[in-house]
Amino acid sequence: MSNSPIHELTNRARDVFRVVVESYLDTGAPVGSRTISKVSALNLSPASIRNVMQDLEEAGLLAAPHTSAGRMPTQTGLRLFVDGMMQANEPSAEERAAIEMRAGQGGPIEDAVASTTAALSGLSACAGLVLVPKAEPRLRQFGFVPLSDDRALAVLVGDDGSVENRVVELPPGMDPSTLQQAANYLSATVNGLTLGEARARVERELGQQKAALDSVAAALVERGLAVWSEDGDRRPVLIVRGQANLIDAAATEDLDRVRQLLDELEGKEEIARLLDSAREGEATRIFIGSENKLFALSGSSVIAKPVRALDGRVVGVVGVIGPTRLNYARVVPMVDFTAATLARILA
Repeated sequence: MSNSPIHELTNRARDVFRVVVESYLDTGAPVGSRTISKVSALNLSPASIRNVMQDLEEAGLLAAPHTSAGRMPTQTGLRLFVDGMMQANEPSAEERAAIEMRAGQGGPIEDAVASTTAALSGLSACAGLVLVPKAEPRLRQFGFVPLSDDRALAVLVGDDGSVENRVVELPPGMDPSTLQQAANYLSATVNGLTLGEARARVERELGQQKAALDSVAAALVERGLAVWSEDGDRRPVLIVRGQANLIDAAATEDLDRVRQLLDELEGKEEIARLLDSAREGEATRIFIGSENKLFALSGSSVIAKPVRALDGRVVGVVGVIGPTRLNYARVVPMVDFTAATLARILA
């Protein structure tokens, strides 16, 4: 009975259920029969409404938090409403313009993504989440700067003007001419390639002994490229914006839940895995309460959408997290629009 699909409800039950859910999502408070009879056009007496609400409670779709209070939707009821009854409200022209403006700002892509996520957070009154690959520019130059007898600075210059440095340990017996030989070889070899492409080419040439390098210089070349492989644990990049939105007036009545949610947001590896699970589908994924183990304790909902390039590749995932009492009809299309906007700058 608790898993009854929406079409198994009577028209009267469906109408009462809709009013209860929409009122609860709007106010966050349980809804009583007298309130429904006053604000809705159901043309039912409070007694009739109470009987219907009792049936919906027995079906597992509504719950009464207190014996004298009204009803509120259960997690099962919210899922039924989202999947079968919700009527989406497309973002307004002002909301679309705000998101597009943030996405279109100049500067590094990661800054634009973070700014767009902040805009989504502010408009949805949730915390905004986005999971994207770390930008990997094509390489223009790769050099070494000696620091001491046993250490050097590996300097990587991207074609976008970015510069990254890593300290590497030098092989024993290294002299300045060998250091320069390794730097010259790398600059000639990696120019125009991504880091992954450069590593593959260098490994292939060294393996086939096509590189005019002695063993010491070859060891330095491999070590110089290897220090960037440590970045693998930091890719993809998870950006979280707007945690303060989770602490609103209603949240002060449930500080333990909010505190639990903020603690859960610290576990970025787990959040990244959750968002990554949304990559496989075409549609927006909605995780309500305990449907997602990560946020089960705080009773939160996550809405996530894959970001797809024109060729269909998934280049990221964007979403929001907030209380289960979300305005799903408004927030889901907003996440969809943000995903489409980010696709244009991440493709």
